[in-house]
Amino acid sequence: MGATSKILVLGASGLIGRFVTDDLRARGFEVVGVARKFPASQQGPLDLELPVMSMDVPALASLLRERAIDLVVNCLGVLQDGPGSDTNAVHRDFVARLLQAIRDSGRVIRFVHISIPGTAETDRTAFATTKREAERLIAAAGVSYAILHPGFVVAPAAFGGSAMLRALAALPFDLPAREAATPFQPVAAEDIAATIAWLAERDIGEASAVTWDLMQREPVSLGGVIKQFRHGFGTAGWPRIRLPGFLLDLGAKLGDLANWLGWMPPMRTTAITELRRGVTGDPLGWIAATSIVPQTIEQMAGRAATIQDKWFARLFLVKALVIASLVLFWLVSGFIALVISYDAAASILRAHKFPPALVDPITIATSLMDMSIGILIAFRHTCAFGLVAGIVASLGYMAGAAILTPDLWIEPLGALVKTGPAIVLMLVSLLILDNR
Repeated sequence: MGATSKILVLGASGLIGRFVTDDLRARGFEVVGVARKFPASQQGPLDLELPVMSMDVPALASLLRERAIDLVVNCLGVLQDGPGSDTNAVHRDFVARLLQAIRDSGRVIRFVHISIPGTAETDRTAFATTKREAERLIAAAGVSYAILHPGFVVAPAAFGGSAMLRALAALPFDLPAREAATPFQPVAAEDIAATIAWLAERDIGEASAVTWDLMQREPVSLGGVIKQFRHGFGTAGWPRIRLPGFLLDLGAKLGDLANWLGWMPPMRTTAITELRRGVTGDPLGWIAATSIVPQTIEQMAGRAATIQDKWFARLFLVKALVIASLVLFWLVSGFIALVISYDAAASILRAHKFPPALVDPITIATSLMDMSIGILIAFRHTCAFGLVAGIVASLGYMAGAAILTPDLWIEPLGALVKTGPAIVLMLVSLLILDNR
């Protein structure tokens, strides 16, 4: 296997997968990136949108044969079970089918699998245990493999946990002392890509069954990683509020709820459990074999943050608050008009000479519409539609009031005037809705 190796990257829209795909192409490799869905800004001419999780062994083997693949890089992974996310299906069952497909393809293929640091003795989550089960399947499969255990991955892009740490660095908050002291060895995405390139340039018999920890050699804590990002954001000297531990647990529970609504928040029970376990390993075997000198966190986070970086980091955690407030705004306003203050809501229409036969239907319909908008915004897959519906409904209320009840515009509490900022907030939510 030489520099003309053809590489298949599974999960090429993710943090690691996207970086590895682009980096290997820049090195001259022919790389086929595969993902269920690519953002329009990412997809290249060799990238394929395929439902790989539903593909059976013959379909996977056919893909490997038809594309003449020499090396498969599996970057697929999900943090926690939920709608559309099944740790067993992604980490174990799919890997089993993929290994069989490699054997059935009739080609000599090296398999590179992105896993997690740690040991089975310290695994406490379905995320970790299924990752470890996949490693055992790979070791027993009889194929040439390299299992990579990256530490905390630092890349130019950021979402999930990496985005959350940047947000903490950009805001005046500190983690609880226990979590801040957790061992947390990082690795640069460039070093992961360099390792895969090193493997792709070797004969299939060299490094044919290896498991490496990829991370900086020097020990560092989670608080130390965040501290380095603060230098880049210019916030190192800020006074800070240390968050109590129970807030992390509460945030994880709220994140679990959001997960069942289709969102993928960085704070979920699994994420907090894995964070408290820490990220540690022994990179010496990897360094000795490849001669790669891993970057330190000072090098990874040393670049001064741009204004784009600062805006993203400051808005990342606020985004959840904005979405939640809009959900409550529409649900509560509709519920109050329908249940608690129905007579008062209906009296507004009666006072402006609406036909009596229309008062109740209009009051009920608008209340149910408001609540429906709140429900649409709450679910990730319908959120954009709900936000657009909320903007249209708000503009409709304002236009209708201007024509039918213009005196409401000068009502002392300014209910209609406040609709304008609500529209702006929904517009902002639309603009920052993308996760990657």
